[in-house]
Amino acid sequence: MPREGVASSTFASAGEGIGKAGTAVKEGVVSSLKSINEIEAEIVSLVRNTVSNTLKATGSVATEAVTVTKDVVIGTIQATEEVGTGLILSTKSVAKGVIMGVSDVGGDVVTVASQTVKGAVKGAAEVGADVAMVARRTVDGVIEATKEIGGNVEEVAKVAVGGAIEAAGTIGNTAVKAVKDMLVGVVDGVKEVASAALPKQRSVSAPAAKQKPAPEAAKPEHTPGTRGKRGR
Repeated sequence: MPREGVASSTFASAGEGIGKAGTAVKEGVVSSLKSINEIEAEIVSLVRNTVSNTLKATGSVATEAVTVTKDVVIGTIQATEEVGTGLILSTKSVAKGVIMGVSDVGGDVVTVASQTVKGAVKGAAEVGADVAMVARRTVDGVIEATKEIGGNVEEVAKVAVGGAIEAAGTIGNTAVKAVKDMLVGVVDGVKEVASAALPKQRSVSAPAAKQKPAPEAAKPEHTPGTRGKRGR
């Protein structure tokens, strides 16, 4: 009996230890995820304000938007190089901030979306990061921002994916394949979401065509003379 009691208490304490460990890990993960979300939100805000303020200062949104976008992307890559990690994590937030910043000052979001993705892909290749993953995160950020500002999501998705593949082409065939595999279905997915969100318009002309009025039956003509005869 004493041995059984010791064994049971040992198992119980071990179970409690595992339970505490699981809880500790869970709390740690939740805390980390909250921190990541806060960091991403801060990056979006920082990039958005930097881009919009810079473009306002230059006074030439149309010509400077692409240049500012390139500078921001390069700055992000240099920052992640110094830290050592985080490019994949930050690219989505940076892309989102760029689109929102350009939108704030009335810039061409479609053109900037393409340039943002191209810059991120080329930058990822230069620092040896996962080009396909960076491309996907950047495209996701661009699309997410476009949704939030009420832009043409389908058009932006097309140019973003096209920009990613074009940039990958300057790196090599392997990069092109990896990027295509990673981005497959993005544009179609956006189309499906858009079509699901919009009310389906049924053709009105089709039912009308089916219900053609039947030809009127020939009616006997009543001339004044005939009526006169009947009246008599």
